[in-house]
Amino acid sequence: MHYNNFNIAVYLPAWTASEMTLDDLEKGYQFIEKYAGLDKVYLETHRDSRTVDKEQLLMIKSFLESKGVTVSGGITTTLRDEDGEEPKRRIFNNICYTDPKMRAKVKEMSEYAAGIFDEVILDDFYFTGCTCSNCISLKGERDWATFRKSLMKEVSEDLIVGPAREVNPGVRMVIKYPNWRESYHFTGYLPDVQQEIFDATYTGTETRSPKFADQHLPEYLSYSMVRYIDNAWPGRNGGGWFDTYQCWSADRYLEQAYLTAFAKAPELMLFQWADLVDNHFLGGMKIQLDKIDFMLDHVGKPVGLPVYIPYASCGENHLEMRFGMLGIPMDPTPEFPAGEKVIFLTESSASDTDIISKLRDYVLLGGDAVITSGFLRKMQEELHRAGLTEAHVSDRKISVRRYQLTDDNAGYIDMSDAIIFPEILHGNNASWSIVNGGDGDYHTPLMLESLYGKGRLYTLSVPENQADICKLPVEVIDVMKRIFNSDDYSSGNGYSEFTYDDGSMVFYRYVKDDVRPAHVKICSTKDVNVLLDMATGEMIESRTEIVREGWNDKKFNVADVILEPGKFKWFMWK
Repeated sequence: MHYNNFNIAVYLPAWTASEMTLDDLEKGYQFIEKYAGLDKVYLETHRDSRTVDKEQLLMIKSFLESKGVTVSGGITTTLRDEDGEEPKRRIFNNICYTDPKMRAKVKEMSEYAAGIFDEVILDDFYFTGCTCSNCISLKGERDWATFRKSLMKEVSEDLIVGPAREVNPGVRMVIKYPNWRESYHFTGYLPDVQQEIFDATYTGTETRSPKFADQHLPEYLSYSMVRYIDNAWPGRNGGGWFDTYQCWSADRYLEQAYLTAFAKAPELMLFQWADLVDNHFLGGMKIQLDKIDFMLDHVGKPVGLPVYIPYASCGENHLEMRFGMLGIPMDPTPEFPAGEKVIFLTESSASDTDIISKLRDYVLLGGDAVITSGFLRKMQEELHRAGLTEAHVSDRKISVRRYQLTDDNAGYIDMSDAIIFPEILHGNNASWSIVNGGDGDYHTPLMLESLYGKGRLYTLSVPENQADICKLPVEVIDVMKRIFNSDDYSSGNGYSEFTYDDGSMVFYRYVKDDVRPAHVKICSTKDVNVLLDMATGEMIESRTEIVREGWNDKKFNVADVILEPGKFKWFMWK
């Protein structure tokens, strides 16, 4: 083991494994070992039309084990149409799990891998989007999500895990969940159901270059996805898996590794072997991971603002990750976080059919909940009936160039670029707008406060283009931060803050176009006067700042730091 807090694993796909020679193995091993350290390899037995011969698999396995590398198996459950077959209605050669021949082949894949390895992982093509005539017929009047939930539960039990255990009773079966969390249920991924079937899970933390990728993958996903799966399968999340594709720079590639490690994933899986060998992306990997490993030796458990993302939910997809890149620590969970001081609900949270009763009870007893404009739009009638707020989202959009912090006479900020927000209407003095946004002499609430019982319900307006969240003025972002965490926050934008239950704070500023070093203020209401740089030992003395909070002033101890792009910093108050 090269690091104390995580293993380095590499995935070796069937297309590479089937052609590999001992010389190829030696060369690849030496490179990966030198620049990353190699603890484990997942050796794939099948992908598409390629099944690797057992003799070839055993040759590779033997070589790697002679180097002290642990070897497990892997399967990519994809199949190409055979000559003369009626083409299936499939994306990425995913399997039609109602086709008898394909079902037999899947069972064979699982039995074959389990006969060679004591642990087998399924690559994240273990889903189905097939809409062939047979699937349509069997679906009947059900929607696709309901049909595929039933289908993939049966497939997991009867074609994957059951047959594998018949061949090898001690085999450990692992399912990897992809990075597209809020689309799982549409294609048969079932984290809540499959945790009763599989032994462990794994997490896709690939973010690539979000500006050019075809998915919604904010960089913070590499952290947030690990935390979500950790909370879904406590103690059974094997690690985070990322790749080189669409990264185009070493910094963009390495950021995936940093955030996966900051989330305390037990393994960092590098996909895939052939893409890593002689790739300059690995040049700084070990240098950086040594620093992170030392840091993780001394920090506690990751903590952050609980974000409720129920199973089989979607809406404002990956939104909390956008806020995570404003320096707000996030901790998404599929379970309603009833015991927390402050919680965050997005439109995805509305997928819980009992959400209003849970929310009402939570706020009534003294909790502070922040809902988004998307949640309000979807649930406003139910919120009105429950008496939680009278606000509603209209059909109009507001172009915002001017921001007003309503409790601060000097709190006006003008911006040259307009951001489009939904219009929120509310009863004047039945609720109170903490931040307004508008242009000319008209505005709309961007952060609205409603009182209920012993607690408060805040409505946060989300720009029509989520990417515009990062364009908000720092003063507005800081209001959000003080609501999300009233005692401690960092003032600034363009970075992430990762917090731990021992008080450790790790900061990372992303490498993007025209990004420069940033001045960040780290603020705390606690009785502290020195911010300690835990890596260098530098002690940064704090000063006192008074912030207008509602109708009152609030005192913060403030320390100034500079965050440079591509570098992480580790601090703790003393």
